[in-house]
Amino acid sequence: MIVGLIPARSGSKGVPGKNIKLLAGYPLLAYSIAAAKLVSRIDRIVVSTDSEQIAAISQRFGAETPFLRPAELAADHSLDRDFVLHALAWFETNEGKTPDYLVHLRPTTPLREPKLIEAGLETFLTHPEATSLRSGHPAPESPFKWFTRDPAGYFHGLSPEAQRPGAANLPRQAFPEVYVPNGYVDVLRTSFVLNSPDLHGPYLLGYISPVCQEVDTLEDFERLEFTIQKRGSPLLELLRENYPSQENL
Repeated sequence: MIVGLIPARSGSKGVPGKNIKLLAGYPLLAYSIAAAKLVSRIDRIVVSTDSEQIAAISQRFGAETPFLRPAELAADHSLDRDFVLHALAWFETNEGKTPDYLVHLRPTTPLREPKLIEAGLETFLTHPEATSLRSGHPAPESPFKWFTRDPAGYFHGLSPEAQRPGAANLPRQAFPEVYVPNGYVDVLRTSFVLNSPDLHGPYLLGYISPVCQEVDTLEDFERLEFTIQKRGSPLLELLRENYPSQENL
């Protein structure tokens, strides 16, 4: 069984109520639920939240919320592994088995192409040696050209390659390709998670995704509103076809 797991806690210092703030008339987390619905290999969609309000909204858009996450697992310092293990424990206790795989979809990356999520999942399933998969996009500039600064005020390269004389002036093509992790899609192998102190493990399969807009600030919301109104989204189309806009509710 493959479960789409969407974490949506209530606390957010940067943008209060971020996960249910409206984007083009629909709660932010509704876009991740819609994306999961359009991935044929995902069998169930579960939202992990500490909020009754978020749970009710999640159900309205077609996700399951069979449990509430304890507050101590939904704090600013809580780790992804905390809510993952909590969800797996619920499945084991209440259904007698855990999912084989979790597709971790963060609500703060709302505008995804479902076909790319599907492709990432299919890629992972063809690599039985992989402990997990994580998406990332090529870095716009190489951090190998960056510096640290010592107490005396002198710069130093970040790696042995960057310590070469004049390395900072070399073209980025002279350094290894570097990727920025993003929230497009993660896939977790639950048999590994349950037997390891780590989520991703030693064989983290890299899935190259497009650059995706992520939400951390009100300015990010404004940019997303502009993007979705200009370019549209298959997720927004699905929401409009099946649910009334929430703006006037």
